[in-house]
Amino acid sequence: MKSASLFRFAAIATMTALSFPSLAADKLVYMNDWLPGGDKAIPYYAQQRGFFEKEGLEVAIQSARGSSEAITKIGTGVADVGSGGLAALLLAKAETGVPVTAVLGVFTVQPDSIFTAEGSGINSLRDVEGKKIATATFTSSNVIWPLVLSAVKVDPAKVTLLKVDPSALAPMLASGQVDATINWSTASPPFIKALSASGKSLKILPWSAAGFDGYGYSVFVGDKMIKEKPDVVKRFMRAYVAAAKAALADPKDVAKAMKSVFPEMDESLVEQQFMTIVPLIMNDITKAEGFGALDKARLAKTWEWTAKAQNMPLDKIDPEKVIDRSFIPN
Repeated sequence: MKSASLFRFAAIATMTALSFPSLAADKLVYMNDWLPGGDKAIPYYAQQRGFFEKEGLEVAIQSARGSSEAITKIGTGVADVGSGGLAALLLAKAETGVPVTAVLGVFTVQPDSIFTAEGSGINSLRDVEGKKIATATFTSSNVIWPLVLSAVKVDPAKVTLLKVDPSALAPMLASGQVDATINWSTASPPFIKALSASGKSLKILPWSAAGFDGYGYSVFVGDKMIKEKPDVVKRFMRAYVAAAKAALADPKDVAKAMKSVFPEMDESLVEQQFMTIVPLIMNDITKAEGFGALDKARLAKTWEWTAKAQNMPLDKIDPEKVIDRSFIPN
């Protein structure tokens, strides 16, 4: 009798367990603003090293072709979270009121630059006058470009600007189809490789030389996600920040993680790409303000550049209403 009772108890317990399955992970779509590479490795690293899983998240990572496209996809619900240049979000907010909010500032130094070949005759930003320049169609750099030209006193009409797919930029520069390209400095390793194959060397002219400062690469969340699932956003942010800090401490492991996702990638090149973002994240500004902080004055400066570049009044939007600091992990 005793064994029969134990058998019935075990059977009931088993049936009860089956009727209450374990909680499934919350699913998210992350929209990376560019092609996969070492400079865009943080979400992949969080995925491969279990940071998302630890927070009960299942994250699918997709790629856009620039910040503007990433913001559009987050705003329309194609993705829940993602990344891009803060200037692009500020502009989108001013133009359309896109339902997307910035929750973390990653780059405290702007990465926007002109790439050209040594000997091209472009030795300063002023030298782009009369040149042919290619840029990615949806890059956030396009938002600020007019003000950069104004700052160096170059008439935009005297620059030929071609908007192309980002994958075409390095081949176009290496083959001499254009005199220069607009890129984030983080994209330099594959350009160095492409130009080297043509017997050329890469020259980088940062826009900071024209005074451009403020926040660059940032993390965005759709307003619908913030409203309906704030706890999921908090867990995502904990995972993202923890992964970012771990990645900064071990760039070689970042390369290994990316290789496991993209076997065709060159591990050494991935590590080089990742190293280009380190000084944009870890610098005196970050040390003073903390990782991810969105300082009020620096945010205002980012909007000032954006507004002036697009001939918008500064009171078009309040940049403070484009961000939410409450999700930044303590």
